[in-house]
Amino acid sequence: MATDEFLQEDLDDEKTIEFIRNSMPQEMKERFNDDILYYILDVINDYFTTSGVLDADPDEDGCIEIDNEAIAAYIVKEAKRDGMGVFDPEEVLLIVNAEADYVDSLDGEE
Repeated sequence: MATDEFLQEDLDDEKTIEFIRNSMPQEMKERFNDDILYYILDVINDYFTTSGVLDADPDEDGCIEIDNEAIAAYIVKEAKRDGMGVFDPEEVLLIVNAEADYVDSLDGEE
């Protein structure tokens, strides 16, 4: 990957984090610092690359069903295993939904 691709990924992650932060309740903002949110983004990407969900056949509208609750459960399990902490699945689901909303908002820009 070229250096400018890494820089673009970093910029995309920064924008994603900003979007997620803007959708979080204040008490969550205090518990989920940027390092944790970057970790969660990495685990979301890991989920998509390892779960096989992206290999599923799209429906007649060209969409793939994505279970955000399964993603949140995966993040909670991985965070505990990786020593990142024990997270409330409902709070993680809110973050996963916010990330999905951000990705959906990008689809409208293209």
